[in-house]
Amino acid sequence: MDCIFCEIAKKNIPSKCIYEDEIITAIMDIKPICDGHIMIIPKDHYETVFDVPKDILNHMYDVAQKLTPVLMKALNEDGMTFSINYGSMQEIKHLHLHLLPNFKKSPLKTIDEVYDSIMENM
Repeated sequence: MDCIFCEIAKKNIPSKCIYEDEIITAIMDIKPICDGHIMIIPKDHYETVFDVPKDILNHMYDVAQKLTPVLMKALNEDGMTFSINYGSMQEIKHLHLHLLPNFKKSPLKTIDEVYDSIMENM
């Protein structure tokens, strides 16, 4: 299986990792739709919300709750959207949760600037 997210989880492809544990990895999106666009990715491959075990899905949201205040502070934002796409809406067929701080604003900073700001607030 050639899945870019599986390769990122195995550390075969570099990423800007914000958080990692034995179940998930949270990385900066390389094509952000807003500053601070992060994806929470299970390390095991699941394609849809119907495939992933509920405990892993719950863990993804637990991590999202922990990361949200850090993102909000680092970016001086007051709005957040969580999004999971699947099926035809899913560009990469590996379930992932998008964290989108104030997604109505286009990115203004580089990924490196946002990453550095987030890591300073961790």
